Amino acid sequence: MASPQQPRGNLTISTVAMPADANPAGDIFGGWILSQMDIAGGIAAARRARGRCVTVAVQQIAFHLPVQVGDLVTCYADIAKVGRTSLTVNIQVWATPHYEPTEPKMVTEGTFTYVALDSEHKPRPVPPE
Repeated sequence: MASPQQPRGNLTISTVAMPADANPAGDIFGGWILSQMDIAGGIAAARRARGRCVTVAVQQIAFHLPVQVGDLVTCYADIAKVGRTSLTVNIQVWATPHYEPTEPKMVTEGTFTYVALDSEHKPRPVPPE
């Protein structure tokens, strides 16, 4: 898949991939990337819902390129759909090599669904924008 020239959505988190996040070949574990995506999506969902949200589904994930130790990893989140109590968030992960002055590349993308919760941990309506 050809990666777009610009990220879609809002920059939500940025971090550096560390050696503890790598497999023996030096690539960053997909599970670590999924975790970063879930954090970014959760931030976007909670901001839009104005309160606590939990992950209820991951509809799709596509890993396009590997991430290396030292890469700057940025997650962009875009609210794709708002239901009565749920939010669907498209998330893109971009990586920039730590020591190379190259353009960032989209490495992973996926779609996550979150549900807004009230103080009793039950689904609550997402307020209008």
